[in-house]
Amino acid sequence: MIRRRLSSIISVSSHILNTKPITPLLQCSNPINKNGSFWFQGIRAYSLLSLNDLRDNVPRKQKTRKGRGIGSGKGKTAGRGHKGQKARGNGKLGFEGGQTPMRRRLPKRGFKNPFSLTFQPVGLGKIAKLINAGKIDSHELITMKTLKDAGAIGKQIEDGVRLMGRGAEEIKWPIHLEVSRVTVRAKEAVEAAGGSVRRVHYNKLGLRALLKPEWFEKKGRLLPKPARPPPKLKDKVDSIGRLPAPTKPIPFFSEEEPASSPAS
Repeated sequence: MIRRRLSSIISVSSHILNTKPITPLLQCSNPINKNGSFWFQGIRAYSLLSLNDLRDNVPRKQKTRKGRGIGSGKGKTAGRGHKGQKARGNGKLGFEGGQTPMRRRLPKRGFKNPFSLTFQPVGLGKIAKLINAGKIDSHELITMKTLKDAGAIGKQIEDGVRLMGRGAEEIKWPIHLEVSRVTVRAKEAVEAAGGSVRRVHYNKLGLRALLKPEWFEKKGRLLPKPARPPPKLKDKVDSIGRLPAPTKPIPFFSEEEPASSPAS
């Protein structure tokens, strides 16, 4: 159709101009000779595209239509053969005809510990940079909520925060922190500067109440009570986490101080 339309345009234009046939895309009406040149009036553009030529973006390979006659080669049984479990389409996934399937022939390796905890690490160097930038106040207690609001840790905190010793040489002033876990190097660096680090325990619900207290206000719920650590984690924490987020640290008492206080 496009070829026919193009040939008609060429013939009309060559007849009007009385010249050799060219390939214009314009039809000219009322040509007038002025000073040996042609002057065209009422120029109307012709397009090689029309509405009856439009179609969808058809893929190169069409989907095979099964069960639509023997001419397609996929009629009647649609390539499945006669009878049997595979012809009826109700075979069990992984069934290999009665022999030991692959999932049972392969050996098992390892296991997934259901009691494992995942802590998000944060270094002392990053905390020192945020303190210098004014995003964290070193005179107040630095909790996991403080680190989250300042951008020191990401939003996806699964079981808590682990304080690492990266950039420990940048800590030159006393700071007080409450985190889930702390490395030996980080604890020594903070205590050498005159600060303290306390390992606190929060369960899943308590950690959400610490990081997102507005969620409970939106739902019209009260903040949950702090949960006690399980017996296996008592040696790994110093105290129970406080709710809502505390602003003052709890001082560490040695074993001699409580004994001497009643005598005084």
